[in-house]
Amino acid sequence: MPVVVVESPAKAKTINKYLGSDYTVLASYGHVRDLPSKDGSVDTDDGFEMKWEIGSDSKKHVKAIVDALKEDNALILATDPDREGEAISWHLQEALTSRKAIKKDTPVSRVTFNAITKDAVTKAMAEPRQVDMELVEAYLARRALDYLVGFNLSPVLWRKLPGAKSAGRVQSVCLRLVVEREMEIEAFRPREYWSVRAVLETPRGQSIEARLTVLGGKKLDRYDLPSAAEAGLAVQAVSSRKLKVADVDAKPANRNPSPPFMTSTLQQEASRKLGMGAKQAMSTAQRLYEAGHITYMRTDGIDMAPEAVADARGAIKDRYGDDYVPANPRIYKNKAKNAQEAHECVRPTDMSKAAADLKLTEDDQRKLYDLIWKRTIASQMEAARLERTTVTIASDDREVELRATGQVMLFDGFLKVYEEGRDDAPLSGGDDEDGKRLPQVHAGDALKPSAQALAADYAKYSGAADDVVEDDPTPSGDVRRSKGAILAASGAVLGQQHHTAPPPRYTEATLVKRMEELGIGRPSTYASIMDTIQNRGYVVKDKGRLIPEDKGRLVTVFLSNYFNRYVQYDFTADLEQQLDEVSAGDRPYKEVLDRFWRDFRAAIDETSELRITEVLDKINEVLEPHLFPDPGDGTDPRLCPNCGKGRLSMRTARSGGAFIGCSAYPECRYTRPFGPPDPEAEASAIPPDGKLLGEDAGDEIRIFKGRFGPYVQRGKVTEENKKPPRQSVPKDWPPEELDMERALMLLSLPRQIGPHPEDGVMVWSNIGRYGPYIKHAESTSDRGGTNANLDSLDEVFTVGMNRAVQLLAEKVASRGGRGQAAKPLRELGEHPDAGGPVSVMKGKYGPYVKWDKINATIPDTIEPDAITIDQAVELIAERAAKSGKKKPAAKKKPAAKKKPAAKKKAE
Repeated sequence: MPVVVVESPAKAKTINKYLGSDYTVLASYGHVRDLPSKDGSVDTDDGFEMKWEIGSDSKKHVKAIVDALKEDNALILATDPDREGEAISWHLQEALTSRKAIKKDTPVSRVTFNAITKDAVTKAMAEPRQVDMELVEAYLARRALDYLVGFNLSPVLWRKLPGAKSAGRVQSVCLRLVVEREMEIEAFRPREYWSVRAVLETPRGQSIEARLTVLGGKKLDRYDLPSAAEAGLAVQAVSSRKLKVADVDAKPANRNPSPPFMTSTLQQEASRKLGMGAKQAMSTAQRLYEAGHITYMRTDGIDMAPEAVADARGAIKDRYGDDYVPANPRIYKNKAKNAQEAHECVRPTDMSKAAADLKLTEDDQRKLYDLIWKRTIASQMEAARLERTTVTIASDDREVELRATGQVMLFDGFLKVYEEGRDDAPLSGGDDEDGKRLPQVHAGDALKPSAQALAADYAKYSGAADDVVEDDPTPSGDVRRSKGAILAASGAVLGQQHHTAPPPRYTEATLVKRMEELGIGRPSTYASIMDTIQNRGYVVKDKGRLIPEDKGRLVTVFLSNYFNRYVQYDFTADLEQQLDEVSAGDRPYKEVLDRFWRDFRAAIDETSELRITEVLDKINEVLEPHLFPDPGDGTDPRLCPNCGKGRLSMRTARSGGAFIGCSAYPECRYTRPFGPPDPEAEASAIPPDGKLLGEDAGDEIRIFKGRFGPYVQRGKVTEENKKPPRQSVPKDWPPEELDMERALMLLSLPRQIGPHPEDGVMVWSNIGRYGPYIKHAESTSDRGGTNANLDSLDEVFTVGMNRAVQLLAEKVASRGGRGQAAKPLRELGEHPDAGGPVSVMKGKYGPYVKWDKINATIPDTIEPDAITIDQAVELIAERAAKSGKKKPAAKKKPAAKKKPAAKKKAE
């Protein structure tokens, strides 16, 4: 039986189903070799030779393949059909050759399939080839570059910028995009402008809303009405003239569907419509691919196989009728930078099956498949037919003109199934009005102010009908303030205030789109890049938007000043282009490495003499407008507000965070958080010498900001009293809200509840490192005794002896009950291969699945309530492989009964 090797056990299971018992299908569990994380793994003095080693987790997988090849001397490498998959096949071939598992007479072949279906797998097995070394060399170049940048640049960051964790060739450029967008937002100053709208009544009693476009015979630009005064004059100019329809222009228009998904557009649309991050989208797509439901999900191609196009057209006809099938198939031009690495689009393997037909049990798989199916089907449907209408309304002297736009859907076409999402909604007052349907009007129709329009429009634009002045609904030239927006109105003419908005923060979708536009990164890297910049603490995601943290901002400023070339968008895109040329066979990969390393080594050497103070001074200079904005009163923004002598500057803490401190430290201990000053926060902040809460028994009670958080203190530190009573403020109590009563409650801890009724040993209540608790011991410093957790902070001050005795008894009982099995959250059933119950358990660090002595964490992408036995078995197998434990053995089948020997016939 030939040995077939794929990446994952799930993929192996699906392929084994198609190939049957004539093949042995094994999983490599991803890459089996990598560069050791030590100096010299890429030898720059010896032609960039790379020293690989098999990972400890991979040794058992390689051994399994070696053992299988002893039984059958034939190897088929069936890893994914992209550069990374080609590299895994090459690594396997090299590793097995070095172990002499591949001999001179061992036939080794490479097969690829874009979809895991019976037809695709069968066809691929009939068309084997050898490993594509051009793709492998493209991988080697990328891996060497990433190693050289990460291994040489990250230590520079550690030494010169405490707290920075790492830098990467593409990761740092992606981070720069997020940081620069945030700085744009901070530097943005809104600009006021006004628009004027009129609600008019047609001869047929219908209302039409139009926007002022010409005033005084001049076309209005966006900022031509900069204030309420100009808006009021414009309102009067419109309301004082008789208006009529000057022109009605109705034009037919077609709207064509978007092309089917490639990797980047799939990630963008999954983010917009499903709220999935890039990593979650790709993980979900991977499971759909391995189950045979979709084609390979890492692709930069948008073309579709002819047979798939025919299937899609057939599905459209069956579901929606002939009218929705265009006369000719739609052909989409492939935008891939490198045709060798481009594959077919991401599409369903069976066009006839919608999400409901597959009966997928996982919610995220069902939603993502539905998105892919709809996008693919829509891409081959008839265009939507519209009629776009523009109505021009003018005064007789043409000094005033207004415009109304709208559209009528004549045929919905592909919109019956799918419409592409938008990243950001248009600003109010813009031109995005095409969705409105207009009443029937003709040129020459006289229009008059709508008598009932004004009050409703006040509510529409101000956001609340309660803000309308009811006793005078049509004041001439009146100006009102409503929820912060000034509205000027006269008759049925309304002036609305607007302010320009800053550019929006990136979402994962818009960041992927921007990287794609700049040519940075490739489809297989987007998800890992998004994950890395968040895991490093450089970026945080809040309500879907990416916001740079202090560390990310500092790393970007450092790299932009000392390694500017390597975070430039054009440089990174050009390097990607060179790597594409390597994969196309047009450029030797070591030439790319040599050109890059020569200049990069020089840049590294230049920073070796830098002192940390120099780096911080440079960062202070670059970020000065952000950190120390001009107050506008002529005072020095960097003068310390506490001592009035020292100068403020950015400093870094051992923990890796940044803060603003005074140059007169330690005499002046003024600090504030990194970033521009916040007057409200500073007003409520704890000063360096503590905030006085009051006096008790002649002692000052103050709250201080300490290294490990805020704390309250009784009295002052003196020669006689170097350690006055102190108590940390619990995290649930905001320090700015702490009053004298609560401070005294904290300082009363530890609290004596009383002697235990059984042994007379004291029982205490206190707040510890892990929250409120009670202790049964001679003293709170006693390391022995029994501790039991309390449910809330309030119980520390109120718990009585009866409750304390009960909690302590329960704790003692639980200690005695160690070894007893915890109750599972769910019973999933028997392990299908090895037997024994598989259960979902509740753990300290989250839910997990348990079989025998193997515990496997349930990933965040799977809901514990929805996990299936197949998913649990896969997680258990992966955990067993990683931990080196014996994987579940298949149940022994009962020995077949021997058939009685046939009697020999007499000759």
